[in-house]
Amino acid sequence: MALDQTRPVALVTGASGGIGEALAHAFAKGGYDLVLVARSADKLAEVAGALRAQGAAATVIASDLQAPGAGAALEAEVTQRGLSVDVLINNAGYGITGAVLEADLHELLGMIDLNCRILTELSWRFGRGMQARGRGGIVNVASTAAFQPGPFMAGYYASKAYVLSFTEALNHELRPTGAHATALCPGPVATGFQERAAFDKSMRLTALPMETAQSVAQAGYDGFAAKKAVVIPGAMNQVLARSAAFTPRLLLLSAIENLQKKRSGTHG
Repeated sequence: MALDQTRPVALVTGASGGIGEALAHAFAKGGYDLVLVARSADKLAEVAGALRAQGAAATVIASDLQAPGAGAALEAEVTQRGLSVDVLINNAGYGITGAVLEADLHELLGMIDLNCRILTELSWRFGRGMQARGRGGIVNVASTAAFQPGPFMAGYYASKAYVLSFTEALNHELRPTGAHATALCPGPVATGFQERAAFDKSMRLTALPMETAQSVAQAGYDGFAAKKAVVIPGAMNQVLARSAAFTPRLLLLSAIENLQKKRSGTHG
């Protein structure tokens, strides 16, 4: 099933699984066709097949967004296919655990590049068309991590603070045009994120209850449709995120360290 622009189009990065895949389904249910972007063509093909069975058209673009020139190449391919992106969903990203000075520098900088720079570039590339048309918008996947610093995942927390701040400001700039931006800030979610970030059972964070990707995606879709600037799925996550600003900093930092620091001899 080809995209013919009779329905609005949502482009989702990191669409091969987890929250990205779930967001693709949520937007398909809401009447959108999809452009799916991730590194794995095979996984994207599976997601596209499921979306087509749901009645949505889906186009697959396999791309390593961290490759030089990938943002421009993605924009060019979308244009070449004659598509107009109504909603950009910046979901691609990852986290790493451990102390900053013990991290692999290439991996640490790569995380910041994907979570921040590429998200910003794609927002610029596709957001200009939305602004000119006076409709549509951008969903940037942040995290409840955005609301406080996070010892032993410091770079990840900082990157999501950037996403939240950037998105709120972008939304304010877009408001007069008719387009808008939403920061989706989930708490812990049961996806492949934990494996990619090298979580282990010694981290007390892993004992916390986790939301499903589907519930987070639906909250994100509903919040975007309602033109909310910030969406925090789950009542408890809302309380914890908003209370961080009023918690003494040393207490907050110690509590997060206690959740995230790996403990020797208890890995598994």
